[in-house]
Amino acid sequence: MQFRSTDTYVAPPDLALAVNAAVTLERPLLVKGEPGTGKTELARQVAASLGLPIIEWNVKSTTKAQQGLYEYDAVSRLRDSQLGDERVHNVANYIRRGKLWQAFTAPGKVVLLIDEVDKADIEFPNDLLQELDRMEFHVYETGETVVAAHRPVVIITSNNEKELPDAFLRRCFFHYIRFPDADTLKQIVGVHYPGLKQRLLDEALTQFFELREAPGLKKKPSTSELLDWLKLILAEDMTPEDLKRPAGEMLPKLHGALLKNEQDVALFERLAFMARRQAR
Repeated sequence: MQFRSTDTYVAPPDLALAVNAAVTLERPLLVKGEPGTGKTELARQVAASLGLPIIEWNVKSTTKAQQGLYEYDAVSRLRDSQLGDERVHNVANYIRRGKLWQAFTAPGKVVLLIDEVDKADIEFPNDLLQELDRMEFHVYETGETVVAAHRPVVIITSNNEKELPDAFLRRCFFHYIRFPDADTLKQIVGVHYPGLKQRLLDEALTQFFELREAPGLKKKPSTSELLDWLKLILAEDMTPEDLKRPAGEMLPKLHGALLKNEQDVALFERLAFMARRQAR
């Protein structure tokens, strides 16, 4: 099984190599990068490219590792015992399977996405070390051991909000998705908007990279925000001339799709004010 770019996803050679190396090593692939660089979409495209189902586990700040294995619903069992329900005699009726259990017992190989692992508590990755390494875990309430029938392709994403434990990193194959250069961005845009005229794309990318490279920017616009911006430009039927900024203006048209906080908007307003003063 070899992953490569698909009709809807441009995978640079180093990213495709990382995915295929992780599959060969049967190690989890840990993918880091700026928000909006396609880390979550990568897992879906790997599944599509390899012809495998995908199981997605979206991690939140309150997520515990145990939830990925299973949860025992003691409250429902207590209620059923009070009602005299016969189900209460089989504890397995109150075990809810987590995403890892589903992946381990799937009828064939699957892609397991553990999305935004850095959102959870720092102990979250450590609590999954043995399960991801040995591909098995024990269910204490029933006494059974769940063993992966087919080792899943595990893709773990992180926005680098907190450091991950060394023991966890040691068990992963790591790849950082660098922000695409202009040529790669043109390929990505071509996948999503194949009819976009070259002059309009060139003007949009020029303004986009000027925005990203501005010093002092709190949040740089990402690939997904560029695609949103282009969608608005096409919806407004704008031309390259419409997109050009008036003299003394720093903010691009429809900048709300690119800049997502008031500090960055204020930064460009200050830069424009300073430029107008110097021009007098």
